[in-house]
This record gives sequence, structure tokens and C-alpha cells, in this order.
Amino acid sequence: MHRYEQINQFLNASAFFYTIAIGMDSVYTYVSPNYDRNFSFGKGTLRGQHFSVTLHPEDVQICEAAGPQCFQDPGHLFPVTLRKHDGRGGFVTTQWEMQAMLDEQGLPQGIFCIGYNITEFVDTKTKLNLAETHLDEISFIQSHGVRKPLANIMGLTKLLRSAENEAEREELMNMLALSADEFDQIIQEISAKGSA
Repeated sequence: MHRYEQINQFLNASAFFYTIAIGMDSVYTYVSPNYDRNFSFGKGTLRGQHFSVTLHPEDVQICEAAGPQCFQDPGHLFPVTLRKHDGRGGFVTTQWEMQAMLDEQGLPQGIFCIGYNITEFVDTKTKLNLAETHLDEISFIQSHGVRKPLANIMGLTKLLRSAENEAEREELMNMLALSADEFDQIIQEISAKGSA
């Protein structure tokens, strides 16, 4: 227990990390000032409340599954990603490491957790994945969609040079205009994907 007190002292004034302890009754026995500042929304301390008050309802089961693992292997840190209420009707994403707290006799006392906000990281990763998807789509369109009308335009241009009469030239010009329109549509599609 002494080691968790040392960690709490060290991180007590942290603006980035949260430290909490949850007792065997699933109630907060300790919350760092930064945790209260971010998740109590000016309603005092969360100490003494059930751990689920800050969580997205779907994430309660993540904690309930990780808790027993902590006691099965008390020397191990168990990572979990949890969504916490942001006070505005939404959620922030937080990353935690959890570990069982044992007394001097090795009996379970609760779970100690240290965490931090990863919302910006998650949002950036989502945007990068979306951008990668758009780039893959653009690459596919360029390699498959652009090739056909461009090849048609190049071929029709050669045929136009060797056309022997006006009727043949007119038919090739119509085909060239259709291929140019198709090429323009594909360029617009690529442009739309690039700005999405």
C-alpha cells in the first residue's frame, strides 16, 4: 500500500495523469485532484461514489472483466481503454493501467489505476485512417478509372490524324468528346474524394 501512496504523492499535482483507487465494494477510495477536476464537473469529489458514475455504460463491463484479472495476477499491470463522460453530453477516451492493491498479508484491498486522456490521439488516428481510405480510393480510381478514357483519347487522336474523310473524322471527334467527358467526370470524382 505504501508504494501506491508514493505514486499518489508524486502525481498529486499532475495536469496530465489521473490516479484512482477502487475498493472491494467498487467505490472510489481515492481520486486525484486532476481526476475530480476532469470528471466530477464541479460537484465535489467522486470519492465514495461507485466507479461507474464516470463511465460510458458499455465500458462498465470492461472494468468488471479487468478487476478479477488484477487479483489473479497482482504483480501485473492490466491496460484498458475507457470512455468517460465529458460533462457536455459526450465522452473523452482515456487509457488506464490497473493493478491489484494487496495489504501486508497479501489480501485484496482494491484496485489502483493510473490513466490519461487519449482523445486527441484517437481522433487523429481516426482521421488518418479515413485519409488513408480516401487515398486508397483515389489511387484505385487513378489506376483503373483514368486509364480507360486516357487510352481512348490517345488512340482516337492517332486515328484522327489518319482519318481519310470528313464523316470518319466527325465520328472520331464525337468519340473523342465522349472520352474527354468521361475523363472529366473521373477527375471531378478524384477531386471530391481528395477534399472529403
